[in-house]
Amino acid sequence: MIKVVRGNPTPEELAAALAVVRARAAAASAIPSGAPAPRDSWSDPSRVAARRLPQPGPASWTRTYWPS
Repeated sequence: MIKVVRGNPTPEELAAALAVVRARAAAASAIPSGAPAPRDSWSDPSRVAARRLPQPGPASWTRTYWPS
């Protein structure tokens, strides 16, 4: 049930809001519950570390500053 708390929407505005809610509910029910959510490109680790980072070693103090 949808309840309008504030304002006086037109029937067209209510229909648009209901269409959005129903589309979101249909999309959410289409994804199987056991399947992992699709990965967002912002959370992709390869985007953050695009190049290999140097490994620690005896001369690692010389690599503390990485010029771009």
